[in-house]
Amino acid sequence: MTALAHSALPSQVGLLAGRAIRRILRQPAQLVFPILFPLILLAVNTSGLDAATQLPGFPTASYLDFALAIPFMQGALFAALNGGQDLARDIQGGFLDRLAMTPMSGAALLAGQLGGALFMGVISAVLYLAVGVAFGAGIATGVAGALVLLALAIVISFAFACFGTFVALRAGTGEAVQGFFPLFFVLLFLSSAFFPRDLIEQDWFAIVATYNPVSYMVEGIRSLVIAGWDGQALAQAFGISAIAIVAFLALSARALRTRLVRT
Repeated sequence: MTALAHSALPSQVGLLAGRAIRRILRQPAQLVFPILFPLILLAVNTSGLDAATQLPGFPTASYLDFALAIPFMQGALFAALNGGQDLARDIQGGFLDRLAMTPMSGAALLAGQLGGALFMGVISAVLYLAVGVAFGAGIATGVAGALVLLALAIVISFAFACFGTFVALRAGTGEAVQGFFPLFFVLLFLSSAFFPRDLIEQDWFAIVATYNPVSYMVEGIRSLVIAGWDGQALAQAFGISAIAIVAFLALSARALRTRLVRT
């Protein structure tokens, strides 16, 4: 029986991931707006804040290069929001209750649900990089660095999606998931996303940005664009993202067990 369950796991994940992806494709607003909004904000920031590159010690002469990391983070936020809301709708609509009466495993449910968010993360990351390069952004680490950048952006999206999944399973409503979205934006604005940490003059802002894990995710992506290969920045970005994935997957699995009541 155990061997049979393990052999069925990939097919279960495939079915649920396919369902999550099809649901995204059937709702263009879930895909188009989360991609367009970060790009529009990137254009506004680049045109309005380009003078900041004249400050002594600013790490690059192009604010586009500096700000290119921001859309990847915003795309991760939207992936978490949409994925969490879809799962919350499944909970409210009774889909999870019906699954509880089938041989579907909890691991397959989590992996399949996160497949939709991962799909969004891959699509948006590729588009952000393509648009950035098309408009003149340089990648200091070349083609290899661009591939690592995509990998890091996808890992970060997955980390945020795991958090969105946990909130949806814990609270069970789309409103609760939406309630955390402004908090994520506050974390983004109180990080080093828009300004280098070493040039922040307000002490409280510099302290918050230093202890804000989002800063290190942003700086990991940014290092590949403007600084070259920075092992410390990449290790911090991948490490923080990995810790978040493990922690929120564990919390999600625990929350799921309280909802899947097998009969």
